[in-house]
Amino acid sequence: MRILTYKKTAGKRLGAVRHARNAEREVIHVRKGDTVRVVRGDDKGKEGTVMRVYPKTGRVKIDGINMVKKHRRARTAEEQSGIIAMPAPLHASNVMLLDPKSGKPTRTRARIDTDGTKERLSVKSGEPIPATR
Repeated sequence: MRILTYKKTAGKRLGAVRHARNAEREVIHVRKGDTVRVVRGDDKGKEGTVMRVYPKTGRVKIDGINMVKKHRRARTAEEQSGIIAMPAPLHASNVMLLDPKSGKPTRTRARIDTDGTKERLSVKSGEPIPATR
């Protein structure tokens, strides 16, 4: 007969695994749908909309920015294979959010509204940045 052995916590705190998983993520100052300007790299000065955010790596994918060529095989009979251009992720530190009032790059500040919701403010103009979803 098999003897059951139980895995001990060995001094680990309860919830330490969840904390470690969350600590892997990087805090990113932009969200999906934000309009940003690239401030470093080959695409410096270009503007685009954030398509996807990768919190574990701290990267963002922006529509029309950092385009790379990819060889793609046809997955169905109707689809055509070939070389396609697609945006690749770039690090979030290389982009800045655009001010809704002036359209210039700005940093953000957080403020709690009277109804308890958290909103982002532009540092340059003080205007709230609308959440786009």
